[in-house]
Amino acid sequence: MRVPVVQHRSRRRRALRRRALWTGGEFLVTAGVVLLLLVVHQLWWTNREARRGAEHQVQALERQWATSAPTVTSTPGASGSPSANTRTTGGSSRRTTTTEATGTDPRPSQAYAILTIPRLHLRVPIAEGVSKKNVLNKGYVGHYPGTQQPGQAGNFALAGHRNTHGEPFRYLPRLRLKDTVQVETSAATYTYTVDKILPQTSAADSGVIRPVPRSIVKAAYGYSGPGYYVTLTTCTPEFTSKYRMVVWGTLTSTRPR
Repeated sequence: MRVPVVQHRSRRRRALRRRALWTGGEFLVTAGVVLLLLVVHQLWWTNREARRGAEHQVQALERQWATSAPTVTSTPGASGSPSANTRTTGGSSRRTTTTEATGTDPRPSQAYAILTIPRLHLRVPIAEGVSKKNVLNKGYVGHYPGTQQPGQAGNFALAGHRNTHGEPFRYLPRLRLKDTVQVETSAATYTYTVDKILPQTSAADSGVIRPVPRSIVKAAYGYSGPGYYVTLTTCTPEFTSKYRMVVWGTLTSTRPR
């Protein structure tokens, strides 16, 4: 009976194959764990940290406003027009303060107002600018530079994340016509009523944040004349930044603090 002879070269090749398979398996497992941790970080940790920071900022603004009374200056208008701190639209009189009418703009990345959307159970800070690092990734809503401030004639335009980093606008598609959007400042609370919704447009559709907002991609969406508007924008569909969703509202009441 002949005993089979196993050559050392064959055994080395098998050992190398086993080692390569083991190493490849370890690499795949490690890569999977790293990817899982990245997903957890993006979908859970960034939301947790951003929401906590945003809540603290809301509380800080409320404390600041409680200890400093706004200055309201009434200037008589010419020829019987409303005073400088009164605005009338659609037959209703709305008062606004000198802070919004003639005050200086907030500094870049400064949180200076609070956005409340009752239907979404949302209450978050509004900061100047739309920087990801300094504003949006903190869970804040950002004010587009160059657009109007709360209560001013024109378009007060805002942006917010739909996913990760607090995702304040994740449920923006749940808004319906006649829902309210409130903006609180040190001087007043402005209530806007949702009256137009653009489900999807190009990310480069700059018309939606113009003083008289109207889409330049889908011209049927928007307004045809001057007014007091708010614009809320976010990415769509979820987990992408390819398109933008837009919600518009018109100022319907102003309540001084």
